[in-house]
Amino acid sequence: MPPARSSPPLPYSKDDKSKKPRPFPSSRTTELPSPPSPLLIVFSVACLLVGAAGVWFAAVEIRRPPRTVSVFRCGRAEDALRTFRSRSAGDDGLADRPKLLGLVGVQTGFGSADRRAVLRSTWFPADPEGLLRLERATGLAFRFVIGRTKDGKKMAELRREEDKYHDFMLIDIEEEYIKLPQKTLEFFKAAFDLFNADYYVKADDSIYLRPDRLSTLLAKDRNHSLTYIGCMKKGPVVTDPKMKWYESSGHLIGNEYFLHAYGPIYALSAEVVAALATARTDSLRMFSNEDVTVGSWMLSMNVNHEDNRAICDPKCTSSSIAVWDMPKCSGLCSPIDQVKKLHNISMCSKSPTLPPEDL
Repeated sequence: MPPARSSPPLPYSKDDKSKKPRPFPSSRTTELPSPPSPLLIVFSVACLLVGAAGVWFAAVEIRRPPRTVSVFRCGRAEDALRTFRSRSAGDDGLADRPKLLGLVGVQTGFGSADRRAVLRSTWFPADPEGLLRLERATGLAFRFVIGRTKDGKKMAELRREEDKYHDFMLIDIEEEYIKLPQKTLEFFKAAFDLFNADYYVKADDSIYLRPDRLSTLLAKDRNHSLTYIGCMKKGPVVTDPKMKWYESSGHLIGNEYFLHAYGPIYALSAEVVAALATARTDSLRMFSNEDVTVGSWMLSMNVNHEDNRAICDPKCTSSSIAVWDMPKCSGLCSPIDQVKKLHNISMCSKSPTLPPEDL
């Protein structure tokens, strides 16, 4: 009987714990991996550098403050022209309170689109560049001043007009005729915060104005820092509720009004407006009529009343600054027709800034 063959030794056995494991036999020799090619090394390094640069750029962008578009507002008041310039040109260098000789706020309402249209076709520039050219030439900035309404349709129409012309100052007040004194105060408060002007002019959208001559008037040297410029008047207090210009608080005034300017246009110096801007709204007396209300505030501030009849001319002359039907109407009686006619008169629109004797 042939001898039994012995089985080949196992690599490892529980009965052979004292011995080290032996490797599996192999008929092939182990091959070392080939070194990577230089091209692969260069590609890998390039990918690493690109990735590192991306991480660094992302970190920088995250830490950088986001670029924002300036909206020139005071509370809920806004200067639409500077907001437009900031958005369209990305001009972050626009001043928060640009320095001016004067800011002219042309008071308007939701039912006055036709009046604004005729002004833009005559003495009020119809585009942002025109407004800026006039500002550079005269030192005066012009804006239409309007409040707000709960009527969504009217607000939408206003936004469309604003998007087209960018010439509004939007203020935080409900637009109502009976709130004209409150609107005037809100205008001066917003104007002072949005503009650094020597004078702040309140004007109505029912007058014809010569901006160049208004600039000359405001640029004059004055000894009084508290100045109130306008066509000054006095007169009996209207206490009959059925009559125009009825004054519900007439008993506080007496039989005759104190000296004050007609409402269609007047100017206040910067120190006067600064006092109004910092006053609590409920601390100021509000009368029924806006011009009387402002006149009462002026009495309490010891201002200098400067009477100038050139800003209430009933017809164009060589020295007219503002033309309107004083005292028959508060402004021009038919402004849409009359402004066009006045603008077509050379004496109104084309005469020199100064009368010949002053040149």
